[in-house]
Amino acid sequence: QRRDFVRLRQTGQRIAVGSLVLNWKELPNNSLSRMAVITTKKLGPAIIRTRTRRLLRECFRVHQHALRQPVEMVMIARRSLVGCKYASVEKNYLAVMHEAKLIV
Repeated sequence: QRRDFVRLRQTGQRIAVGSLVLNWKELPNNSLSRMAVITTKKLGPAIIRTRTRRLLRECFRVHQHALRQPVEMVMIARRSLVGCKYASVEKNYLAVMHEAKLIV
């Protein structure tokens, strides 16, 4: 919900690397990690926004067990991510996660 996004933006940390912006907040160790993706209409039509969200959610699904501890995060896709293949999206995802020191 919107209030979750606002709370995370106000109380969490933020980093922008390449094609992604990441807002996150670390959670207690007994929690589950959560992720949301924001794609604005500036990216293009619905089919492009949906594909971008799907690719980023898949990256999270594959790499969620490598997280140092549970986090709540919101990824914001930038225009340069549009049209990229999975390998390129995964590379961007891992770069932002390493920069934020969230992945072991």
